[in-house]
Amino acid sequence: MSLPDPRTPEQRKLDTLHRLEQDVDAWVATADPVSGEPYLIPLSFLWDGATLLISTAAASPTARNLAATGEIRLSLGHTRDVVLIEGKTEPPLPAGEISRETGDAFAVKTGFDPRELTDPYLYFRVRPRRVQAWREVNELKGRVLMSDGRWRVP
Repeated sequence: MSLPDPRTPEQRKLDTLHRLEQDVDAWVATADPVSGEPYLIPLSFLWDGATLLISTAAASPTARNLAATGEIRLSLGHTRDVVLIEGKTEPPLPAGEISRETGDAFAVKTGFDPRELTDPYLYFRVRPRRVQAWREVNELKGRVLMSDGRWRVP
């Protein structure tokens, strides 16, 4: 099997930003702070150019894990075109306390409005600390596009 030429780091960043702007859902991984048991769930997100906004039921394992540790990993795409994001969440915000503008933008982008649900939901803002992107083995070298919250690529 012949592989396509690897993308430049600049093109990978552009492709990653496009995914963040256009994709609706991500795989979200957290871990229980005591047992270390991993938890993986698909969630919708809104990208504002610097952070991702996700929402989940307040009673969910994801919400409990994030409230306890703030540590999160998100994955966009499929295994042959992946964007992997490691980040830290800000303290949770109850759905009733999100600004109207932000809540409306989230609902429009995702087709899902946690403010309208009877069960309590929380919003979590994710600050990426590390972003990786690759398609094939020939893109593994240089796959780190962001480290320590700073883009390594202009």
